[in-house]
Amino acid sequence: MTNRAEPSSRKLGGIMLILVLILVWAGLVVSLAPIVSRWPILAQAPFYSFMGLAWIAPLRPLIRWMETGRWTARYPPKT
Repeated sequence: MTNRAEPSSRKLGGIMLILVLILVWAGLVVSLAPIVSRWPILAQAPFYSFMGLAWIAPLRPLIRWMETGRWTARYPPKT
């Protein structure tokens, strides 16, 4: 691991991708709002709870890439 004072360009790119992901996801949820608003409130709550948390799933590989340059985790060999 290197100890550099300045962040890598991967981190800047990753931050930009995270912002794009959030904007696209928010646009998707907003575009579904007219349909979802006709549902009963007890159906809307789980939908919005799920949509509010689901955008986090793609962040793990993206953050791993920002830190290591790899999209997948490197596991130690099984003995």
